[in-house]
Formats: sequence, structure tokens, C-alpha cells
Amino acid sequence: MTTLSLQEALQLPNFSTMDPAGLAATLDIQLANNQQAIDLLLNSQTSLNYNQLVPKLEQLDDEIGKLWGPLSHLHGVRNKEEVRAAFDECLPKLTAYATQMGQNKALYLAFLWILESDAFSQLNQAQQQFLRLQVQDFKLAGVALDPEQQAEYGQLKQQMAQLSTQFSNQLMDATEAWSKHIENSECLLGLPESALQQAQEAAKAKALNGYLLKLDFSCYHSVMTFAQSRELRQEMYQAFNTRASDQGPDGGKFDNSQVMEKLVELRHKMANLVGFEHYADYSVATKMADSGQAVEAFLIDLAKGCKPQAETDMEQLQLFAGQDGGPTPLAAWDVAYYSEKLRHSRYDLSQEELKPYFALPQVRKGLFNVVNRIYGIEVTPCKGVSTWHKDVGFFQVAYEGQAIGYFYFDLYAREHKRGGAWMDECRNRQFKTDGELQLPVAYLVCNFAPPVGDKPALLTHGEVTTLFHEFGHGLHHMMTNIDVAGVAGINGVAWDAVELPSQLLENWCWQEESLRLFATHYQTGAALPEELLQKMLAAKNFQAGMFVMRQLEFALFDLRLHMNYNPDAPQSVQAVLDEVREQVAVVKAPQWNRFQHGFAHIFAGGYASGYYSYLWAEVLAADVFSRFESEGIFNPATGADLWRKITGQGGSFDAMTLFTAFMGRKPSVEALMRHKGLTHES
Repeated sequence: MTTLSLQEALQLPNFSTMDPAGLAATLDIQLANNQQAIDLLLNSQTSLNYNQLVPKLEQLDDEIGKLWGPLSHLHGVRNKEEVRAAFDECLPKLTAYATQMGQNKALYLAFLWILESDAFSQLNQAQQQFLRLQVQDFKLAGVALDPEQQAEYGQLKQQMAQLSTQFSNQLMDATEAWSKHIENSECLLGLPESALQQAQEAAKAKALNGYLLKLDFSCYHSVMTFAQSRELRQEMYQAFNTRASDQGPDGGKFDNSQVMEKLVELRHKMANLVGFEHYADYSVATKMADSGQAVEAFLIDLAKGCKPQAETDMEQLQLFAGQDGGPTPLAAWDVAYYSEKLRHSRYDLSQEELKPYFALPQVRKGLFNVVNRIYGIEVTPCKGVSTWHKDVGFFQVAYEGQAIGYFYFDLYAREHKRGGAWMDECRNRQFKTDGELQLPVAYLVCNFAPPVGDKPALLTHGEVTTLFHEFGHGLHHMMTNIDVAGVAGINGVAWDAVELPSQLLENWCWQEESLRLFATHYQTGAALPEELLQKMLAAKNFQAGMFVMRQLEFALFDLRLHMNYNPDAPQSVQAVLDEVREQVAVVKAPQWNRFQHGFAHIFAGGYASGYYSYLWAEVLAADVFSRFESEGIFNPATGADLWRKITGQGGSFDAMTLFTAFMGRKPSVEALMRHKGLTHES
């Protein structure tokens, strides 16, 4: 009897032999086969029960996912010419298929019949919730529109998908187009040794002497935080904050200006078409919040509580910089540099001083230890699985010796990989039509500076929280107890609640009890000194007001861009941002700043009219963590209750029901304000 490899048993993508063009051709065949299979299924009898309809559709969706998923993933992590060409070829076809399915009236009526039948009450909660969400999705996709309107809806979806891809591609191209070659290290005074080594490695990779600065976030952050040269900071700030725009060193070359304007216009048209006043209400229809106006009220209320402290933070920073011989007023490219100096002055703490205690291998081990103590799960590496790069690992998640999920770990920045950090699905948990359970598999991606020589990658504490954040998303996907694919893991979860498990896990990066598990010096193995730990904890809320107001700036800009759009007199994207900044910004951006041209969350991701979700979910996460604070951060009973009532439930219940089941009440903003060291004023 032949024993299947893990690669074969899990039917994982074979990245080592993957042919993007071949995937594109196979997808064509699969989409046609799916369409035919669905037509046959719907024509097989007058009414189908749940078991006759849903498992078959899940299987068909899974077959598409096994083709499109790896290609879409490669578009983010190995965006070379052949991948981009195949992706661009497939996207319109997949968008057309999804639109066609969303507007398939016969399929909609089949779901509606089950939802309204007597048999509905015999289904379990996950099955019932899935049916409700499906019917809602059909309505949002324009199933009730006449044929002409449906065609218009389909065209809008196609255009929007293509524009989002164009935005993402141009942002990546603009990021990779800029670099600065420096031969004299005196120009880089202040940069920590780790950043200098990274710049040397980048130069060597291009057969250059000296140092090469690039616009990956790790390099950018190091220059903005530590470079003594104000001219260098300004140059780097301008290059980074004008990417893919009409300004800056490559102004007009990869310009996303028209892409953004057109996207907002098309989103508004689509929302109007299916009966919404604006795209913000269309977006919020599937979220916890009641309306765009309710979201705006939440953000304004939070701003009232935070802005006084943010203004005080900025005044103190300006005063300190002036005493240190800095400019008055501070420019945007001075803020991070003098903030780091103020932090060091106030707390005798430098972020670089902490990095030796956060070597990635040890942090990763500590992360696995933390989730083991919370949930009782075990994370172990696996061998023999094909990946897209030699640095990518593959791991199993098990509970009581039984595998419950798997994940890929891709943690280092490199060329042809988009910036940021994210989790995506490779496989969903679901029962196959042959009765076999398919376990969830996740892609977990970050962009940390890679190791140099024999030194491991050393993380800032902010990067540690990023790692925990993305792993929280991964746990939400992998620890699901739901077997209905459409509401398993993150599926079916309201977008403004999907960040709850990720932001919740960040809290363990700030607890002395958990930090003791992994904050050890990479060379000596010595624990993070008590004095240094206390300084770090004391500095936790340093400039918290400024940070929250920055997030509010992004969220209000996103919301108002979509909520206040007037097709008869459209306001420019820049004008909307300028107005929001006038109201909430405490750090003045230069007139040529084009942050929005790189705001991939809302123009190339799923956060349009939903960026507020980070703050909304942060309220939920702080509140949920307050229970751990009172019962013990590693209390196994609390962890088990969290798994049972939130982490494992996916989208099988609405998010507020799950929250109140765990907390015994509705959310309160007080825990967040306490965690941030702020006072809330309504």
C-alpha cells in the first residue's frame, strides 16, 4: 500500500512545477464545467434540499479555488511577468463567472426555497446562517435587476476588478523603481548596524559598492526613524509618499490618480444600481455597523476622546525637538526621527536596543508557545511540501494530537513581493462530497528584513505585534469548528469583526508573563532585563493619541470618499483627504504628499468603506482581552471559552451574538481607551 506524502494527502499546490499560463487555460475549462454542472443540478428536479444543493456547490467552488487561489497568491508573493500575465488573463473571466453566479435567478430561487421551507428548521445553525448570507449576497449582486441592469452591474464589476489590479501593479512597480545608491557611509549616520547591513546586501545584489536604499517598509522605516541627515529623510519621505502618483521623483510614470477617481465613481454607480444611496451603505450592509452615518458617528466620537491627547503629544514633540536644535515647525519627515529621540530621552529606551531580544526564530517559537497556552494547540514544522521560495516554511496545527489545520509562513521582504502583511486562504474546512473532511490551510505573509550572514532576522517590537496579528487571522481560519465552507473560518464574518482575533492576539506582545516566553537575547540567551522590560511597558502608550488620530484620518477619508460622493459634482480624492486632514490631522502633511496613491487597503484590497474596521475591531479586541486580564492571560478555561464562542465559530452567527456570548454584554469603548492611556469623552 502506497503512503501518500503530505503534499498529496492535502492536495496542496505544487509551486515548484506550477505553470501560470497552464493554470489560466485550466481555469477556463473549470469555469465552463462548473457552469454546466450547476445548470444540470438546477434542472434535475423542481426543488432541491440542502444536501442536494450546497455540498455540490461547495465542491465546485473548491475546484475553482485550487486553480485561482495559487495564482492569486503568486501575484502577491512572486509577481513576475508570467504570473502577472496569467493573473490579468484570468481575473476578468473569474469576475464574470462570479457576477453570473450572483445573478443566477434559478440558483437564487433554489436557495430561497430552502430558506422558506419547513425543512429549514431542521438544519443546524451554520447551515441556516449560510443560507441567510447567500440570499443576502444574491440581492447585493443584483439578482432582482432586469437583464439590462444586470449586464451593467457585470460591466461595473469587471472594470472595478481591473482597476484594482492596475492600482496594485502600479504601486508595486513604483515601489521597486526607486532606489538610492550611496557609497559613503557618512551619509547614513544614525542608521543602526542591522539597517546598514541590509543596505549593503541590497547593493551587492545589484553588483554595486556601498549601500542601496529601497522603498520596502523596513528600509524606509529605518531611515525615517534614525537617519541624522534631514535631507536624506526628506528625500526618502517624498519618494515613499508620492509613489504611483503625479508627484515625486517618478511623478506621472505609474500614476494611480485616474484609477482612484474611476474606482470611486464605479463603486457609487454599482451601489445605486442595487438600491443604496452610496457605496458606504452598500459596504456596511454586510458588517456589524448599522450604516455609513453610524460609522462616521463612531469615528467622530473616538476623535473627540483622542484629539486633545494627540495635540498634547505633538506639542511635546515640537518642544523637545526645539530644545534638541530641531526645526520649527517639524516637517512630516522629522516626526519619526524626533519621536524616537524623545522616546529615548523620556524612557531611556531605543527600539534598536530591543531588537536583539526579538530574533525571529525565537519570537516564532514564543508565538507558538503563547497560542499553546491559550488554546492548547501544538504547532510543528512539516517537511516535503512544495513552496514558492526557499525561505517559506510549512507548519501543522494540532489539538490533542489531531491535525486541525496547516499554514505556509512567508516572512521576509524580497523583490516581486508586494509590501505589507496578510493572511489568505489556501484551503477551507469543509466536508467533500465523498464524505472526507478537508482541513483548512492558510497563507501567512509578512515583509521583515531577512537575515544577514549568520545573524538571524531581528524584529522591532512593532514587527513582533505584526507577526502576532497575522497569526491571529490564521488561527481564525484554521481553528474553525464549522464544516460549512461559506461560514467556516473567516468566511461569512462581518468585515468589521474579522480583525477581532488578530488584534486580540497582539495583546500578548505586551504582557510580562508572555514576553518572558520569548524575549531573550539572540547571542547570549539572556532574558530581556527587567529594567528594559519595564521601560518598554512604560513606553507602550507613547504618542498613542497621535497613532489613533492617524488611523482616524485614514478611516474618515475612506468613509467620506465613498459616502459623500456626488456624481453631478464629484469632489477629487485629494480634496476629500485635505478636508479630513484639516479636521483630524495633528501632523501636517506637505502639499505634495500623495499617501492615497499607495492606500492599497481601499483601492486594491477589501477595505473600501471598511478601513474603520481596524478601530472598530480594536474596541472589540480590547474589551475581549479585559476578560483575560481579570481571569488570567493563560487561563485555559478562558481560552477554551474563546475558541468555543468566537474563534471556532467563523461566520455561523452574527458577530454581535458571538461577542455577547463571550462577554455577557455588548461592547464598550472603555477598555480600548484604558489600554491606550486615553480618556474617553462623548
